Amino acid sequence: MTQLTDRRRVFHQLHESGCFLVPNPWDLGSARLLAQLGFPALATTSSGFAWSLGQPDSHVSLAATLAHFRSISDGVEIPITADFEGGFARDPDAVAVNVAAATTTGIAGLSIEDSAGDVSNPLFDFRLAVERIQAARRAIDDSGTGILLTGRSEGFIVGRPDLSETISRLIAFAEAGADCLYAPGLRTMADIKTVVAALAPKPVNVLVSSDFATVAELTQAGVRRISVGGALARAAWGGSLRAAKEIAEHGTFTGLSRAISFAEINGSFGSEE
Repeated sequence: MTQLTDRRRVFHQLHESGCFLVPNPWDLGSARLLAQLGFPALATTSSGFAWSLGQPDSHVSLAATLAHFRSISDGVEIPITADFEGGFARDPDAVAVNVAAATTTGIAGLSIEDSAGDVSNPLFDFRLAVERIQAARRAIDDSGTGILLTGRSEGFIVGRPDLSETISRLIAFAEAGADCLYAPGLRTMADIKTVVAALAPKPVNVLVSSDFATVAELTQAGVRRISVGGALARAAWGGSLRAAKEIAEHGTFTGLSRAISFAEINGSFGSEE
């Protein structure tokens, strides 16, 4: 699968029935390894990418983010959906301009969130949040790419975990043109089932960053798409840091024995040009 139109068509089809996983690589190498495991699509992670650059989440420039999307999209042959954070702008017209730029990077989907980055008022006002999704929708439609738009409401991860408000926002995002809806931070099956039922038949993405649910349970609940955000990146950083701390603090190297072998990791990239 190499043609962008084919990838985007497949990505839309994945949202039509069943449940699928989109794990989140943080660089080209991790993307290629995940693709080799047979996942049907991948999703970028703003946090994982930022950490790979030695920066905190939401501190990477638009230019660097677009280059990252292009690198991942060019480097694998399956659909890529992009974590586009808040569109790198507050104003809807500026969001539209940035989304238009993102549509040229080879991605099959992107998400726009309603986090305002303000501790005292962590979400954009309702009307503005909806207008931002509308702007993203227009930009995608004008591009003619058919990229799938995901609307994200961030209340559960920015200190405003109000289920009713989250559902109201997601319904409004769907009406504004979002193809898929996503509320990262939902942690109970009851809340997940409530969101899925409220948004049906629109597909819902659920973030799994710990072992609170299984794929089978989420499938049974009607979830259409599962992502892991920065969790795989954190797992990789965790293994490296634990081994490094053992060396620094104890002068021993037992943690290195748990590393993947040179032959296995090197061989995984052997077929790539």
